Amino acid sequence: MSVESKKTRQACCSKLKLFLVSLAFVYFAKAFGGSYMKSSITQIERRFDIPSSLIGVIDGSFEMGNLLVIAFVSYFGAKLHRPRLIGIGCLVMAAGSFIVALPHFLQGPYKYETSMSHNTQVNSTENILPCLSNHSLSEKDEVPDVEAMKACEKAVGSSMWIYVFLGNVLRGIGETPIMPLGISYLDDFSKHENTPFYLACIHTTGILGPMFGFMLGSFLAKTYVDIGFVDLDSITINYKDSRWVGAWWLGFILTGVVILLSSIPFFFLPKSLPKQGEEEDGGNKSTELASGPEQESFLPDENEDGEDKEKAVTFKEMAKDFVPSLKRLFRNSIYSMMILTHLVAVNGFIGLITFKPKFMEQIYGQAASKAIFLIGIMNLPAVALGIITGGFVLKRFNLGVIGAARVSITASLGAFSLLTLQGFFHCDNAEVAGLTVAYQGYQQVSYNYSTLLSPCNMGCSCSMKHWDPVCAYNGMTYASPCLAGCQTATGTGKAMLYSAEGTSCSTLDPGCSRKSDCDYKFKIYMALTVAGAFISACGATPGYIVLLRSIQPDLKSLALGMQTLIVRTLGGIPPPIYFGALIDRTCLKWGTKQCGGRGACRLYDSNAFRMTFVGLVTGLYFLANVLWGILYVKIIKRQKKLALRNQAKDNALEGNTQNNGRANISISTNKEEENKESSI
Repeated sequence: MSVESKKTRQACCSKLKLFLVSLAFVYFAKAFGGSYMKSSITQIERRFDIPSSLIGVIDGSFEMGNLLVIAFVSYFGAKLHRPRLIGIGCLVMAAGSFIVALPHFLQGPYKYETSMSHNTQVNSTENILPCLSNHSLSEKDEVPDVEAMKACEKAVGSSMWIYVFLGNVLRGIGETPIMPLGISYLDDFSKHENTPFYLACIHTTGILGPMFGFMLGSFLAKTYVDIGFVDLDSITINYKDSRWVGAWWLGFILTGVVILLSSIPFFFLPKSLPKQGEEEDGGNKSTELASGPEQESFLPDENEDGEDKEKAVTFKEMAKDFVPSLKRLFRNSIYSMMILTHLVAVNGFIGLITFKPKFMEQIYGQAASKAIFLIGIMNLPAVALGIITGGFVLKRFNLGVIGAARVSITASLGAFSLLTLQGFFHCDNAEVAGLTVAYQGYQQVSYNYSTLLSPCNMGCSCSMKHWDPVCAYNGMTYASPCLAGCQTATGTGKAMLYSAEGTSCSTLDPGCSRKSDCDYKFKIYMALTVAGAFISACGATPGYIVLLRSIQPDLKSLALGMQTLIVRTLGGIPPPIYFGALIDRTCLKWGTKQCGGRGACRLYDSNAFRMTFVGLVTGLYFLANVLWGILYVKIIKRQKKLALRNQAKDNALEGNTQNNGRANISISTNKEEENKESSI
């Protein structure tokens, strides 16, 4: 009884399960850090006063880091100590996260754009005059000297975003080994029928990372960037203002610590394991010295003599076999088609998730922090439930490659249908005088900087560059107190009030509320996105199984690595850049940098933004569904060929058995015995 109980305990707490738990935690950690980066995109854009196209380059730098090493890590890493390489990768990721946060400590306090001077006297009661008739317009809007601008930029550290770029590259390099080496290690040493369920568990645990990442992003988006360094009572804006910057840097320190902790277990795991179910029979012969399917035919057993020679020969053999392995891999038409389908779908997904908070902010008038929170609390749990549902369906109905492909394409079509419906529920442009609507009592055909001026503010010599929005009691938002015609200002901080003859406006909100039906439309939009996220996620695990089952066992790590390389290079780097560049074209009002020059966009044309953003995402997902249909036809044809081939072999064996009589009976008996022995 004691021996059996020990065996049971060993089976329950096997090293494979320890690896499974460790891999699930590192998936959580990397997703936690990655989603926090996505949630901080708007804050980083505002802090460094950069356009969406440049923030797209920074966001894509993670994939650039992957591109540098993925092929080598996937191929050569499969022949080395895979768990240890995963641990080293986590250490590199953590270092990258800390470097991303570094600019906050190297540059001075954040000074947001305002038409008023930054008042350090918090309790001051002096009146400020927004309308300055004794200044000329050219004096406020003149182009600064180039040399002075360069000196100013150097002083304020306007190029500090480069640290964020480099840190994100390091994060990408460190993340490289986790997926190809972790999944191939798990698939090599687990039972064939358990792999889908294990993958579903890992990805479901990984989904918790984005939930926590977006919730952390939401919380820190409400926390002022220089908390602990400035008197918050002196800040005249709140978290709903488009100039507000949250404590983005703090999140990267927290995510870096979590990733650092996730690396520890991998340094204590063996290079290889016995196949699941063979622990009791393998005994001492096949413990940590057993080689996995990808390693046993490649690496010779290590002897005490000539160890260095064997290692050198092994590396030469690996290098020599690399190109032929690539040719074998891409001759597989189903694998190549899977890569193309995933590539198109990932283009749409990356563009969607990168700019979705900004979309919700501009189209539905939601604060950036609320948009991030809703994504984390509503969409991501739906994704987690969808992933585990997809894995459960595969295991419950024991679906093969064709069944998995059917589930995946059905989920893709359902998600596309809901995505198309989302475009019909939107709000109108925010009413900003001179930009989206005419000043009351005046007719305007088109809107640009010149239309910001009207008879009610002509005598104020207002700057057209400043973005310091105020909401008037007449329901209109003005680009600045001066452009609203305000003559005086009273109060301090967020309680400051501006007034003019017959008009009074307040800086308590960055803009007036949208129309009442906008909240209703936003609720419908969120319901559609949650349902779409669940349906789309149901096809994730089946799609992954189709990929795994379409490649030769000895090419598994290389195939997963090349998939990661291609999809992340062409599906991860370009979308944030071209999405961002096209979104920039819909900007109505650009901010002004501290040293002059164009900063981040403050207000978009919501209709043009919506058509650009939704149109791009919908078009890409439509193309992905077309490719899924072609892929499904190819899978059906291949399965029919395999069935016919197997049937021909069986018929040939039966014919040989009838012709050869007893001799073949004994041979088949021996073969059956050999098969039984090899399956134990």
